[in-house]
Formats: sequence, C-alpha cells, structure tokens
Amino acid sequence: MKKITAIKVQKKSPNRLNIYLDGEFAFGLAHITAAWLKVGDVLSDEKIAKLLNEDSRERAYQQAMLFLSYRARSEKEIRQNLRKHEISEEVIEETLERLRKAGLANDNDFARAWVENRSTFRPRSKKALAIEMRQKGLDDEAIQASLSDVDEEALAYETGLKRAARFKGLEQNEFRKKLSEFLARRGFSYSVVVSVVSRIWNETHADILYEYENEDML
Repeated sequence: MKKITAIKVQKKSPNRLNIYLDGEFAFGLAHITAAWLKVGDVLSDEKIAKLLNEDSRERAYQQAMLFLSYRARSEKEIRQNLRKHEISEEVIEETLERLRKAGLANDNDFARAWVENRSTFRPRSKKALAIEMRQKGLDDEAIQASLSDVDEEALAYETGLKRAARFKGLEQNEFRKKLSEFLARRGFSYSVVVSVVSRIWNETHADILYEYENEDML
C-alpha cells in the first residue's frame, strides 16, 4: 500500500496531474481519471494498476479526438495515429469502439464525405477515388456505396470546363491535347476524355463554328 503525498498539475499539460506516492513522483493521470483522488489516500497495487489502465484509455480517446478535430478520418488513419503514440492494440480497439458509438468513427460516412469533398475541390475519376480510399483502409463495400451516385462523365465535364479557360486561344489540336492530358491525370478513361473534350471544344468555340458555317453558306 502506498500513500498519496502530493498531487500537482503538470506544467506542460495542465489537463494532467502528477501523482506522488510516499514522497516520490509515481505517475501522471488525466484530470478526469484522478478526479476522486486526494492527498492522504492510500492506494493498493491493484488500485494503481486500475488507475493507469483507465488513464491509458482516456489518453487514447483524447488523442483520437485531437486527431479528428482537424478533419474526418478513416478507422485505419485513427488506428495508425494511436500506434504512433504508443497506445496498446487493446486500448486502440476499445477507443475505436467508443468513437463508433459516439458517431465519430464510421468508414461509410467517411467514404461518402471523401467523395463529396474530392468532387467539389479536386475532382477525379471513380477509379482514382477508389484507389485513394483503399489507401485509407476502406473496404470495397464502403467504396462502392460512396461511388454509386457519381456521374463520371458529368464530373469530367465540370472539371474540364473549369480548366479549359486556361487554354483559351490555343489551336484545336493543342487545346484537345492539353485538356485530354489534364483529365487523364485525374484518372478519367479514354472514352470519357474524348467525349468530354470534344463537347467542351464545341461549346467554347460555338461562335467560331457558327461563323464558319455562315461563310460556307455564302
């Protein structure tokens, strides 16, 4: 049995406390874990082990919450981050289950959000999106569900139309070449690229085509 002789707030981590037993520093605990402790309490080895176990779980959860505060994450990303902070596998799995119950870890929701974000800010093909999501540890079911409503040709068209403004003034062959290469780099298939590039060229040069047609009629 050991007696708590001091409880001090950590200088670098105000949300954690240093616990001193029998006059010597013993371990650190989160405020929430140490909430009921006070100087003079006597702790058995069993109680100390329980406190450290609870603290490990709380530390893992708080680290996960910090990691999630920047953006949504897949379960694989959360797991990798906790491993970097030397959290045990058992505690990692318990933390993920806690996050799932709180609605903070859901690979299906993450997949849908990823596709929506990419389609808005960095559009790319279904194939490219699927590769990205597999790298984040998402399973095929979640990936396919998130891509089921994606109209790849419409996405390629919107993407190409925005980029086409940069190629204004180029001859047709050069315009097609540059825009095709741009869309291909984003993973769009050859057939989609050919169709979309032709459509964009015709739409953005409709006035020129109209003039040519009128000249032929003269």
